[in-house]
Amino acid sequence: MLKSRLITALILIPLVIAALFWLPPVGFAITTIIICMLGAWEWGQLAGMASRQQRIWLSVICGLLLAGMLFTLPPYQRDVHLPQVAASLWASLAWWIVALVLVLFYPASASLWRNSRPLRLVFGILTLIPFFWGMMALRQYHYDSDHYAGAWWLLFVMFLVWGADSGAYMFGKMFGKHKLAPKVSPGKTWEGFLGGLVSSALLAWLFASFAPLSVSAGTLIVCAVLATLASVLGDLTESMFKREAGIKDSGNLIPGHGGILDRIDSLTAAVPVFACLLLLVFRTL
Repeated sequence: MLKSRLITALILIPLVIAALFWLPPVGFAITTIIICMLGAWEWGQLAGMASRQQRIWLSVICGLLLAGMLFTLPPYQRDVHLPQVAASLWASLAWWIVALVLVLFYPASASLWRNSRPLRLVFGILTLIPFFWGMMALRQYHYDSDHYAGAWWLLFVMFLVWGADSGAYMFGKMFGKHKLAPKVSPGKTWEGFLGGLVSSALLAWLFASFAPLSVSAGTLIVCAVLATLASVLGDLTESMFKREAGIKDSGNLIPGHGGILDRIDSLTAAVPVFACLLLLVFRTL
């Protein structure tokens, strides 16, 4: 399992970095829509859709919704203050606050949504749609003056998430004793959580030391810390939904890693939260 995870990671990470820096805006948007469609396909299972046909339709509707939202924007503009973009990012911030409450009070909180497929589908919309717009908003950051500025920001967020995931895994294996959220994800520990934060902070500091991130240190620290915490919440939230659905992995598309949602669950929280803080709260435009 570990070997296949490492091999898959060594293949996927260069592909992700290449997509961030080399894909033109249209190609990047199409690629992100496809990822969201695959995520919607897997979310159908979390929402209680046993039928393959229903999940296919959910995936298609997700793609059409995102494409339709894109077509409502002015040509070549992805300004974060456009209503579609800003509303999605603010909605994400609100959703992850709600998700935090659901995780903290699980399993009692599940009584509010366990038997409601529409509500679970709404949770999926609030996870995937803002994730798409967070990706687009960050990738378009100062695009007119520097085609790669947004790519650096997205890579920074991904390093935060990768650092938190890797650090949590290693520190949890070595020192983990106290359970972080035993009713949601029994394998996660407070030691792993703290180790993930330290690893994420170290990677963020190293990355920011060499990458062209033109923002004040205070703003960067606040955005980075909150995005890292959001990434942990994204992971726990998906674990909660998987536990209710009675499944271990959201899918089997990625060898050794499970499904698409298993790989992007942390990013679905970290990316829109980081984009909202950086671009709307602190207005670093």
